[in-house]
Amino acid sequence: MPSVRIPRYFYPIMGAYATVVAAAFHFEFPWVALLPLLLGVAWLAFHRLDILMLMLVACVPLSISLEDLEIGGIGAYLPTEPLLAGVLVLFLTRAISGWPVHSSILKHPLSRWVQCSLIWIGIAAIASSHPMVSFKFLTARLWFVVGFFWILGEMFRCNKSQRHQFILAYAFPLCIVVIYTLVRHAGFGFEKDAGHWVMKPFYKDHTSYGAVLAMAIPPMLALLTWDRFSAFVKALIVLGLVVLCTGLVFSYTRAAWVSLAAVGALWALMKLGVQLKTLLAVGFVSLAFLWFAQDALLIQLERNRQDSSDNLTEHVESISNVSSDASNLERLNRWNAALAMFQERPTLGWGPGSYQFEYAPFQRSGDQTIISTNNADGGNAHSEYLGPLAEQGVPGLIFVLGLLGFCLHLGFKLHRRLEDQDQARLAMGVFLGLMTYFVHGVLNNYLDTDKASALFWGFFALLLVWDQSLSAKNQETANPLVESSN
Repeated sequence: MPSVRIPRYFYPIMGAYATVVAAAFHFEFPWVALLPLLLGVAWLAFHRLDILMLMLVACVPLSISLEDLEIGGIGAYLPTEPLLAGVLVLFLTRAISGWPVHSSILKHPLSRWVQCSLIWIGIAAIASSHPMVSFKFLTARLWFVVGFFWILGEMFRCNKSQRHQFILAYAFPLCIVVIYTLVRHAGFGFEKDAGHWVMKPFYKDHTSYGAVLAMAIPPMLALLTWDRFSAFVKALIVLGLVVLCTGLVFSYTRAAWVSLAAVGALWALMKLGVQLKTLLAVGFVSLAFLWFAQDALLIQLERNRQDSSDNLTEHVESISNVSSDASNLERLNRWNAALAMFQERPTLGWGPGSYQFEYAPFQRSGDQTIISTNNADGGNAHSEYLGPLAEQGVPGLIFVLGLLGFCLHLGFKLHRRLEDQDQARLAMGVFLGLMTYFVHGVLNNYLDTDKASALFWGFFALLLVWDQSLSAKNQETANPLVESSN
């Protein structure tokens, strides 16, 4: 085996780093030891932002909230959100001399829609009942969109290999979290109640954990079908899928199970050749039927008294229990409160991020459950649709539904027209993974966290780039985010 030649500058750099670390701990300033790491991150930000973004994505499943570290009650996640804040500043700084993202990405209809939604969030924040909370919400949404949508989109446009690398960069660290969770859960005999919190400090509860697992599984299944991968890589993907699926089962997240079942049915319909317009027509007719038959349906659902359980079969049966299951009843309570809030402020809403501070007076006594609270620590509206409706008015809901429309349109379009079979299969996996979130979004909402936002906006970036490739297959331009290393 040929010897590996170590660069001459390796030893002085490592010696200098060791000296800094030793001095930092000797003088009781351990944070100084992070200085070389910060300098490395800064170098990547200016010279290889693509590598930094993939590293950031890999950190997302492993990020920890400052609240869990008991540092001032701040809800930011380390190390991802400080890095995203830096990426946002870099993006805005570079934008002064010209956008660091290709104009085709910024001018795409999906991107325009996202831009309009950000503008509306800013308008709603001005009229918010809690302006500081709302502007914090806007800032977080900005760095999620800039980092995970526009900058990742530019990377995917310029380098095809980084499309699947993004999936793997998120999925394998997520497997580490799953293994950690399963080991802790095993110590409690895989009980359902323990399954609600054993994923801490990486995920705040089992529902957000389950939602992300459901999003990651379809694209990983798609990558398993790629011909270009070696047997070793495919074995790693199979192992990753086994871990992710096991984690999903023992997450006891019913909404995640439902979302995967729903996208499985959607995939089958697409394979049968069902067109989007047909699917939408059936969907609207079904919603109309449910609306007119809601009283009879509610009576039927109230006959189900199977509470959530350690038994997986009984836990599935409890999904439709709206008579005694506290979790389901509390969700109905939050929805009714959100609708009442909307009725009072239908246009601008109460302000982005303000739901948890305002919903308590809108709870009806008949809706409240044993887990209801009047404090501002009870979380959000448990709906990606009703939450924006209460916080941002009718336009807030329209923007969410518009994203769903773009997802469906692009998913069906790419399924029919992408010629590269590997890319077509991955596009289907990404589309289905994104649809699990829209289904799950009926029951929960997590786009205020890096955990879900990384996949949500990253998946949209992939769909956008694939859509562009259909109309401009032979256009290749230099990547403005990556400088030459020479």
